[in-house]
Amino acid sequence: MKDKLKVVHYINQFFGQIGGEEKANIPPSYKDEPVGAGMAFNNALGDSAEIVRTIICGDTYFNENLEEAKAEIKKYLIEVKPDLVIAGPAFNAGRYGMACGAVAEVANGELGIPVISGIYPENPGYDMYHQYAYFVETTNSAAGMREALPAMVKLIKMYIEKDGDLGRPEEAGYLPRGIRNNIFVEERGSLRAVKMLVAKINGDDFVTEYPMPVFDRVDPVPPLKDLANAKIALVTSGGIVPTGNPDHIESSSASKYGKYSISGVKDLTALDYETAHGGYDPVYANNDPDCVLPIDVLRDMESEGKIGKLYDYYYSTVGNGTSVANAKSYAQEIAAELVSDGVQAVILTST
Repeated sequence: MKDKLKVVHYINQFFGQIGGEEKANIPPSYKDEPVGAGMAFNNALGDSAEIVRTIICGDTYFNENLEEAKAEIKKYLIEVKPDLVIAGPAFNAGRYGMACGAVAEVANGELGIPVISGIYPENPGYDMYHQYAYFVETTNSAAGMREALPAMVKLIKMYIEKDGDLGRPEEAGYLPRGIRNNIFVEERGSLRAVKMLVAKINGDDFVTEYPMPVFDRVDPVPPLKDLANAKIALVTSGGIVPTGNPDHIESSSASKYGKYSISGVKDLTALDYETAHGGYDPVYANNDPDCVLPIDVLRDMESEGKIGKLYDYYYSTVGNGTSVANAKSYAQEIAAELVSDGVQAVILTST
């Protein structure tokens, strides 16, 4: 392996120091120098590697123009011919994680360039693209940058020292990639299986050699037989709240949800409602909150007798970066209230 690796770094518009959500629609561009966190990577890597190009793209543009963005970034990578690509870290930012994963798919899957990134395990980018990159586990927000960068640098240096052979994830410190390799061990499989079974029976610690995915299965309820007499509720993760966000629901990684009365409300106006969500362009939602929470349409259906009654309250939170554990907790609390109030169906909206 070369003494000094040539590295390309991918980041979004925010970490590329271009702007926040108002710049999320910018197409791919590049600078032939490290930018933002790339400067910290460069300093930490010293003489072992150097970021020679930083590719920057808006999160919204990337996810709404996936093939175009991937094609442009592929062109940038072919021009540089890097030895390694660094993506992110993306933490639990969903669109950013998806973009980092797609970059890894282009770099590793199409061009054979190894990729090292950082991500929160619940980020959908990890679930979809884990086979294309060595993902270091991070916290769920950029507040964990101080821990994420050293962890990624450590893995990059290990990659260099071991000539690209990082070995098993539990030994090197990256998240599982879903790739299984044959290895030689001292004990045959049947003996190892019996030992694990005995350990499990005895309540002792053991580590499975074949971890299974956790499937969150929910049995569907029977369809409504009489929609015209049903009480329907609205729940949204799109962050629609009364103006001023009275419950101070966070724009990302929400720690709460709100319950708001819509008794007598026939239309959500920009004067009275807004979105608290920080993960998408809020302009259209703020101009007409019914785009996310369609109360106007449901009132029409109510008056036309297509549904029995629209529930007098709606529930709202922000899905952006919110943990699965919190989301399940909110759902259990909300569902219990709706059942006790005789609600027969829920329309769940998002972004």
